[in-house]
Amino acid sequence: MSSVDSRVGSSGSGVPRDLRDALAQIARTERLLVALDFDGTLAPVVDDPGKARALPESRAAAERLLEVRGTRVALVSGRSIDSLEEVAGMSDETLLVGSHGVELRLDSPDDVFTLDEDEQDRLGLLGSVLDQVADNVDEVWVEAKPAGFALHTRLATEKSSRIAHLVALSEARAEVNDLTVRRGKDVLEFSVRSTTKGEAVEHLRRYTSSTAVFYAGDDVTDEDAFEALGSGDLGVKIGSGTTVADHRVEGPEDFAHVLTLLADLREAWSEERPQSN
Repeated sequence: MSSVDSRVGSSGSGVPRDLRDALAQIARTERLLVALDFDGTLAPVVDDPGKARALPESRAAAERLLEVRGTRVALVSGRSIDSLEEVAGMSDETLLVGSHGVELRLDSPDDVFTLDEDEQDRLGLLGSVLDQVADNVDEVWVEAKPAGFALHTRLATEKSSRIAHLVALSEARAEVNDLTVRRGKDVLEFSVRSTTKGEAVEHLRRYTSSTAVFYAGDDVTDEDAFEALGSGDLGVKIGSGTTVADHRVEGPEDFAHVLTLLADLREAWSEERPQSN
């Protein structure tokens, strides 16, 4: 039995064989970026976003990866940075991307997010439009973000959700110019500044000088990140839905096993390598 096999043991027993092989390959890259969506990936989706928490196994695996030389871990979320920091509770070494790439918290805590005057004006108008929509449809609420708003319909009936989305799209586009609109699971997001998770991943790749990227996510907005991956990278889709990701697992509990296996493999690779002077 090799040292890698000994270290991994049975941790990969619940991971499909083709995915185990892909993890074993990417775990041996020189500089690995592990970029992860939060809700629906590290944490199960819950009705109250403020109560979302990463599964203990996933959080432990992410923290272990942070300790392996040549490895950076990033959370790439549609949440605002403030919200992401509150629910994630990760070490300061974790790179954070919020609002689909609009906000960044990298190694400097002094990064400042600002909107120009025109963006601020459009943001105020957008908020007024969406608040009016939410006030007129039961169980629909608006979450403020630094560059936009999210219209949440998870608690609404299917009919109310459909009405809220249609009215919000029509009214927002009629009143506010140059909007970016993203559809997610039971949420419709509007932003006055355009960026994607794919652009965020590319930025993180350059920032960390990574030789390979592992990305995992569950939502429609994560497809931009999967599209940004190259031949030496690895993407894992969590849950159902059309995807361009290389592999798929059923839910956050299954993904926790994947991330644990990656941590096992990466630690074993690090121990095999000669220490640099």
